[in-house]
Amino acid sequence: MAEKNDPKHGEKPVEKKAPMKRPQQVSTKPVVSASGKEVRGVVRLAGRDLRGNLPIRRAITSVRGIGLNLGEVVSQIAYKELTLNDQTMVGELSEQEVEKLEQILSHPENFGVPIRMLNRRKDHSSGKDIHAIGTDLAYFVKQDIDHEKDANTWRGYRHAYGQKVRGQRTRSTGRTGMTVGVLRKSVLAKAGASAAAQTGAAAQAAGAAAPAAKGPAGAAAPKAAAGAAAPAAKAPAAKPAEAKK
Repeated sequence: MAEKNDPKHGEKPVEKKAPMKRPQQVSTKPVVSASGKEVRGVVRLAGRDLRGNLPIRRAITSVRGIGLNLGEVVSQIAYKELTLNDQTMVGELSEQEVEKLEQILSHPENFGVPIRMLNRRKDHSSGKDIHAIGTDLAYFVKQDIDHEKDANTWRGYRHAYGQKVRGQRTRSTGRTGMTVGVLRKSVLAKAGASAAAQTGAAAQAAGAAAPAAKGPAGAAAPKAAAGAAAPAAKAPAAKPAEAKK
């Protein structure tokens, strides 16, 4: 018996496909700044991962607890302490420079920043003027909220029930829980339907009670005698005839 795919019988042999080759990974070249330093892709600053191509000022304001005004002041201090310029990217910094920048962010009062710009003045536990950033700031905020709840203050009461704390309006926004004082169309429609049902049930009960007052033959109950009902009319008392003079 002739084998299949035999060229003598006019059938073409089955061609085996070559295995697919995996695409080769493209080698990425390191990014080099204008100053000739290699820029890292990701930099860990104050507990947060930042893109290495961000300028120093932009990277500082990305840290939790550093606003625009404080970020402007701290960036100027960082340029002076680390001998940098405003075009320097955070990916160009070395590990020692990143640690120095974190120290400036954590203790800006030690580098000439005014105390009025700190976010935690006269701390409850230490009584000092400090500045909290990153996870430390989140911890302090949670501690403050728990303290308000334990003291049973109005702010703690609002925090416990998830309501606005700083006097914002709650009529149109921030509504949580059950709706109070608002009658929507659906609520009005349901109230009208229930009232109509109650009225119909009362009418049916009144109609069923009316036939029960009639006699067995369907005749109305006999009325009381007129003579018995009406009091007997008294005759006027006769006046004594006056003697004629």
